[in-house]
Amino acid sequence: MLTQRTLKSRISATGIALHSGRLVQMALIPAPPSTGIVFARTDLRDAQGRPVEVQAHADNVLETRLATTLGRDAATVGTVEHLMAALSGLGIDNVRVELDGPEVPIFDGSAAPFVELVREAGGAVAQSRPKRFLVIRRAVEVRDGDRVARLEPAPSFRLQ
Repeated sequence: MLTQRTLKSRISATGIALHSGRLVQMALIPAPPSTGIVFARTDLRDAQGRPVEVQAHADNVLETRLATTLGRDAATVGTVEHLMAALSGLGIDNVRVELDGPEVPIFDGSAAPFVELVREAGGAVAQSRPKRFLVIRRAVEVRDGDRVARLEPAPSFRLQ
């Protein structure tokens, strides 16, 4: 059984946000099993005085033109795709991402700096709950003009 994974330890970094040009402080923090990836805006507070949180979930995607922006209750987090790619590629399921601004730092424009941050944090550690997988049970297709994305059931992972 494959188990969920989180970071071994907390790590912080500072960088420039691509679209706003702001200097942003970011912390990647181990999270409990089944938390998922949660972005916490430390510069915004909810009614209880806690940082506003935005779950990395398809329902929270607000924009995908030029960068992916997630949002909830008037709080947004932009340019999340390189961090999300690094976490996914490393098999990390649960992380709290604290940001003091509206965007993830861009660093060199790739996922590599985020992979390096995870390595500096000691890598990933197994957790007590099983990993969850998306199982395609029937074909699903989305069209936008002449562009097509299609998922089909298959006995193993395959990209065409």
